[in-house]
Amino acid sequence: MEDDNKFGYFFLGLGLGVAAGLLFAPKSGPETREYLLTKADEGKDYIKRRGEELKSSADDLVQRGKASASDLVEKGKQSANDLIDRGRTAATQQKDQIAAAVEAGKQAYRTAIGSTPGTEGV
Repeated sequence: MEDDNKFGYFFLGLGLGVAAGLLFAPKSGPETREYLLTKADEGKDYIKRRGEELKSSADDLVQRGKASASDLVEKGKQSANDLIDRGRTAATQQKDQIAAAVEAGKQAYRTAIGSTPGTEGV
């Protein structure tokens, strides 16, 4: 049963009890008023206690939410750092491959120039 329904049933029962008590009251007016005040105080105490329990539950949920959010942020940071590292590694590999290709091109040019007739000493 949901908490909202419990409160509703509590107040319905309280109201019906008060009405039945007034109709069938075996006590005098002052005694009945005292009884009603006592029951009203009990109801107030119940609501106060239940409110504190709900506040405590809400605080717990907020703390768990903060912890979950913190964990997700940390995982996100770690994933971002991993992606950055992988990107740097890929860029370094590409740079090395381009440098090797340029060097191979230079060597091929030197070889081609060196084997062309009449170009010695260039």
